[in-house]
Amino acid sequence: MPAKKGKKGKKGKGKGKKDAKLESKREKESDVEKAKANAALWEARCELTESSRAEYLENSCRLSRANERLSEQQHSAERSSIEIIAVLSNRDLLNEEKISALEDQIQLEKTRAAQEQETLVKESTRRITELEETFEKRCHEFSEIQQELEIVNDFRRRRPQMEQELQNVVLTPYTRETLESKDLEHKKALERMKQKFFINKAASRSAVSKVHLEMEAEQRVAVLAERAHNEAVVKLDEASRSMFKENIRLNEALGYHIKEVETSLKITNEFISKLTELRSAASELRLKVSSRQQALSSSVAAFEKEKLDLKQRLAVRTQASSVEQDRLQKLLSVRERALGRVKRTARSVLEQRSEMEVLFHEALSQVKQEILELRREAEFMHSQRMEEFLSGRRETINKTPHSNNTPAIDLREANQGLKTNKVSASHLSWEQRERVLRLLFTKINDLKAKRKEEESSTFTKTPKTCQTQASLSF
Repeated sequence: MPAKKGKKGKKGKGKGKKDAKLESKREKESDVEKAKANAALWEARCELTESSRAEYLENSCRLSRANERLSEQQHSAERSSIEIIAVLSNRDLLNEEKISALEDQIQLEKTRAAQEQETLVKESTRRITELEETFEKRCHEFSEIQQELEIVNDFRRRRPQMEQELQNVVLTPYTRETLESKDLEHKKALERMKQKFFINKAASRSAVSKVHLEMEAEQRVAVLAERAHNEAVVKLDEASRSMFKENIRLNEALGYHIKEVETSLKITNEFISKLTELRSAASELRLKVSSRQQALSSSVAAFEKEKLDLKQRLAVRTQASSVEQDRLQKLLSVRERALGRVKRTARSVLEQRSEMEVLFHEALSQVKQEILELRREAEFMHSQRMEEFLSGRRETINKTPHSNNTPAIDLREANQGLKTNKVSASHLSWEQRERVLRLLFTKINDLKAKRKEEESSTFTKTPKTCQTQASLSF
């Protein structure tokens, strides 16, 4: 009976232990739930930090690529602007060389045209003066020839009159006396004939003899007249021959002079046509020179306009490129600042992560050390319990379904033995993981407290340093 009482007392004690175990289990379950919630929260925070770190890394990579692309665009824009400026400067130099060459050519053309014009003017004036002189000479000769022709025509008109006068003049001095003498002789002969006729009237002569006598008288008169005429003609032949010869010579000279006048007129006409051609050529050359000057002036004006347009376009391009460069510089500075901020945040995230990893590894190593110590204690307790089990002082202990920290597991681990000094994180129980997280949180809180103390100490030190600096400055 007393043994039974003892057993009942043991049962009461077992109930109390069961209640305590239930309460401890409830507390442990609540702690486990809290640990799970904290672990989930920290996992979410870790995932957020990992996602933010990945985003920061991606943003930093994207910003670096954008920065490289912008720098390449800037370099390409600078190279293109430099190339454009070089090309435009080369074009300006070429255009200036062309302008100088064209100006030199214009000057040469002007001088050449002026020289040609002067030579043409001199040659034309010389030819005009020569032609005028020859024309005046020919006109003078022609006027002389006309006067001679008028004289010849007048002589031709007056020739019969002159011949009559000559006959009168030639016959009078020579034939008056002869005619008078002959008239006297003729009269005497007529008287003699009349006397003879009258004497012989009574003779037997017929009218035929009278007619015969009259005919003889007429023949004698005709012979005498012809003789006188022949004598006058013989005397007149020398003067008329000289006059005819002079007339022939004058006619020949007149024909020669007429031919010379015609040739001179032809030459003058040719010279006049050449002069007109030269004048037309000079006018054409003047027109060509004026047209070339106008074309050159228009080309120079067009080139100047094109040069101004190119300068304006170059100025606009340079201004646009400078504006674009300023914009790109500003954007690059903004991107660099953003990249710096991203780098700083990434560095801080990495530092925090490294700190978290260090703290986590420290907590994990501490828990692993505790697990090793617990294993040693479990081995020791296992040996004691085995002694108690063998002596019959302790009941067997069954496994709990939702825990890795039961005496059965301790016994199993003790049976397995402490083969290695290493503990893997996958073999940790929930309680051990909770322990790791609690240690991690405590270390994080200690680190935050240390940082706050350092910040407060630096904040308190800065006024003192400022005061010392102020005192030193005074």
